[in-house]
Parts: sequence; C-alpha cells; structure tokens
Amino acid sequence: MKNEILVFIFDGYADWECAYVCPELRGAGFTVRTVAENREICTSMGGLRVVPDYTVDDFPADFSLLLLPGGNTWLDQGNRAALPVTEYAMSRSIPVAAICNACNFMAEHGYLDHIQHTGNTTAFMKSQAPHYEGESHYQEVQAVCDSRVVTANGTSALEFTREILRLLAVKPEEEIDSWYRQQKTGYYPYPV
Repeated sequence: MKNEILVFIFDGYADWECAYVCPELRGAGFTVRTVAENREICTSMGGLRVVPDYTVDDFPADFSLLLLPGGNTWLDQGNRAALPVTEYAMSRSIPVAAICNACNFMAEHGYLDHIQHTGNTTAFMKSQAPHYEGESHYQEVQAVCDSRVVTANGTSALEFTREILRLLAVKPEEEIDSWYRQQKTGYYPYPV
C-alpha cells in the first residue's frame, strides 16, 4: 500500500527518534508499520515491546518511506538485517530516513557517498563505517535531505521530522515551520 511508512525496529532501537514523525505521518493519512529481521518481539531502549508487522523477507513492495531509527545495535556494522529492505528502497528511489547510528549503516553501504548528509560527526561515522567515502558531502547540521534521503544526528528528532514532512510534502511549508517552532520553543503559532 503506497501510503505505508515502514519503521525498521530491532532490540534496542531508539524509540524517541521516531516519536515525533510517526504521529505526524499518521495524521497526514499514512499508515505506520514496523519491519524487523524476524517476527520476534523487539524491545526498544525505552522498554517498549513491539511485534513487527513485517520481516525483511516479506515487506510490501509499495511503500512511501523507510525509517531507520538509531540505537547501539548499528555500531560496529551491526544491523545488517536492514540491508534487504534498505537496498530495495534505495534502488527504487523510495525515500529513506536514517537518524543517529543508522547513518553509519547508510555510510558503510555507500548510500551517502555522493549526496549531502549528516550524522554523529564525520570522525565517528568513519570509525563505524570503514568503507565510507562521502566525507566531502558531510554537513555539520542537525538534519539534511538530499536525493530523497534524510539523515540526522542523534540530537535532532525534531529536525529529522521536519525534513521528512518536507520531503513527503504532507503539509504546506509554512505549517511545517509552525509545527517545528511550536515543538522546539513551546510557542503556539496558530490563531485562536
């Protein structure tokens, strides 16, 4: 189903890194589903226990975005189980959004070598992704969107969400900016 968002989950995924974007996408008419290595319950860093909707062997062919939250499992080239669904999305120009340590995975597999991107510093990315060749495209910012790929560092769940909302054009730009200001500053910009 084209309006499905797939969130790759695993034991220890950083649940807060997709906590802003999932409700916004659901509110815009998308269906949020989870995909994992298998159908075993995945427990997030915060202790949320989730039964995956799909596995990397049976995910739907038609979806709107693959979201890769961070977590320590990505370290030292971990989470290779995400490769089939990521490769599928990237080869079909389906948007992919990676935050925190998931950016290292994207870097290790060459997905960031030729596009603007960010992550948890270039030094850290290079230490976690020995095959990374995209350092000249690295941006010292909270979040970046280029070529239908969103990347963000681990301190930028709001900026990550803003870039995804822009990419999927779920609202007019001024509404996205107002939402972001409200979440970031507590300022409620809508007329009463």
